[in-house]
Amino acid sequence: MRPLDGILVLDFSTLLPGPMATLLLAEAGAEVVKIERPGGEDMRHYQPLWGKDSVNFALLNRGKKSVVLDLKNPNGHARLEPLIKRADVIVEQFRPGVMGRLGLDYDSVAGINPHIVYCSITGYGQTGPKRDVAGHDLNYIGDAGLLALSMGQGDNLVVPPALIADIAGAAYPAVINILLALAERAKTGKGRHLDVAMTDNIFPFMYWALGEGQATGRWPGNGTSLVTGGTARYRLYRTRDGQVLAAAPIEQRFWINFVRIIALEPEFAEEKDPAATAARVAEIIGGEDAATWRARFEGEDCCCSIVQTAQEAMADPQFAARGLFAHKVINAAGDTVAAVPVPVNPAFRVKPDQPVPTPALGADNDELLK
Repeated sequence: MRPLDGILVLDFSTLLPGPMATLLLAEAGAEVVKIERPGGEDMRHYQPLWGKDSVNFALLNRGKKSVVLDLKNPNGHARLEPLIKRADVIVEQFRPGVMGRLGLDYDSVAGINPHIVYCSITGYGQTGPKRDVAGHDLNYIGDAGLLALSMGQGDNLVVPPALIADIAGAAYPAVINILLALAERAKTGKGRHLDVAMTDNIFPFMYWALGEGQATGRWPGNGTSLVTGGTARYRLYRTRDGQVLAAAPIEQRFWINFVRIIALEPEFAEEKDPAATAARVAEIIGGEDAATWRARFEGEDCCCSIVQTAQEAMADPQFAARGLFAHKVINAAGDTVAAVPVPVNPAFRVKPDQPVPTPALGADNDELLK
């Protein structure tokens, strides 16, 4: 038995936030049924293709089922009703009002199934003046103030490498609140509507900036704080051969070790002039290749490492030892790729003995819409 065995999830979402959330539910044992429009959801067609579908789609929809319905057609709506009656969770990701126009808003669905846990994921939530505004991850972290804390300098503006709002602001909070609502339903017998707003959920990542600004009146600027590169103790340094050292010796005991290893002069180690210290550290690190620094920091307690590429990380013995990439996804041609390492305890997931497929478009219509 896995924790969510017996839980039926109807997933109306597309692209990343909702599908990532329902992937986590599926990995924990839930039966997840993607409700797709004719032609399939957008992510099926993204590049690069892996067989007939996008590899992105394959990674996000491992172990789910697919039903194709035209929800604008009354017949399609009627065929869906039996599934709604026995579903435990619905996840949708349309702008506010879209599900209502389809007759599938929370009130309509709860009239059919009062036990339903209904999760709506949007950029700005179901209320407020921005509820209907279109956006993507960059807009959401920009509106929340997170991007302004570290976005590069001058002409070297930097787009973050992670889709923070989509995953950390949407998928993960959606799963947390779905599980909380299921626990509540076990006590009350009633479902509820969950309003998950990506932008709202960015603020916990800025807790330190919010506290600093409110407590001191001095609000952090772009790259001026401890964890955004404002000191020599938390920075990226270029090595002589063009690689990058990630140095994070924040605490004094780590800083003392760091200073010793790189032979930083005492006048800089005291950090009387933070900019001068950072410049001198950059000069020292830039004088040696990454291999030299890797060897010098090996076994030392100072929170320093050479930045790895994604390909290098997948081959790292640390992640291999923990089985992060042991699970596989398989396509119709029999090809496999490593599955997304989701934050679900290994004890709750299927064993990685056999690759798990993603659903062909409409593969489960006959089984689920009899």
